[in-house]
Amino acid sequence: MASGQTFPMSAAQGGLRATLKTYAEFVRIGFVNILAFRLRYYTGIITYLINVTVYYFIWRAVFANATGSIAGFSLPQILTYVSVGWILRSFYWNTIDQEMAYEVLEGKIAMDLIKPVSVQWMWLARAMGESAFRLILLTAPTAIIVTLLFPVNPPSSKFNFALFFLAAIGSFLIMGALNFIIGTCAIPLTSILALIRAKFWLIELLSGLLIPLSFFPHPLQVVSSWLPFEHIAATPLQIYLGRLGLAQSLRLLFLEYFWVVVLLLLGHLWWLRATRKITIHGG
Repeated sequence: MASGQTFPMSAAQGGLRATLKTYAEFVRIGFVNILAFRLRYYTGIITYLINVTVYYFIWRAVFANATGSIAGFSLPQILTYVSVGWILRSFYWNTIDQEMAYEVLEGKIAMDLIKPVSVQWMWLARAMGESAFRLILLTAPTAIIVTLLFPVNPPSSKFNFALFFLAAIGSFLIMGALNFIIGTCAIPLTSILALIRAKFWLIELLSGLLIPLSFFPHPLQVVSSWLPFEHIAATPLQIYLGRLGLAQSLRLLFLEYFWVVVLLLLGHLWWLRATRKITIHGG
């Protein structure tokens, strides 16, 4: 009886171990593939430093004649917001949609259809490998240089930094889920370049990275609160700065991961529908 009870458990554990090993291989592939583009990430450090420098002087000019805070931000807070925001962006950014569009045009998407794995999680696993590479060669060096050159405040507390870390993972998952949905659009549309550009500017604006959402008109803030984009940058950055109470931080984290589940589910359903009828190009 005892052995009969433990055998199914062992089989389930073996199946889970094999599944995790399979997706871990996709993570490794994503990491290794980026090695071919190392120069892009070295130049990326310079690009991010230029972006932070430009925003540094812009916000210095904005606050030059201010007697206090603007939209609830002091100058040290807004400079930290910008600096940490671009460091965070170097971690969560991925190009799943662009790579999927390329594979559809080249006909390579056919190979994904025959793999006995979740295509969505295959792409997310590859993006995890890419983010791991970026974390080592882009995010970490950028963070070190930015904190040495600019007045970046540390997180408001160790607990807030732990919540910020969880929010950053959520940022990656939301970004990956959105990109998978956009990338899947390449199957019925073939060319999604305009869609990718529209998504890029929508996320840059409504995520709160370029301008904190508290600077927006109130109606736009209300609309933004019903969308997932603000959880990509604004939510983790506000938690980092300690601008939110514990209850509000936990509520926003809950909403962030709620959107993760919703977007992953929508991506899965959209993939199933889009692949009902597919034309393979190339060979």
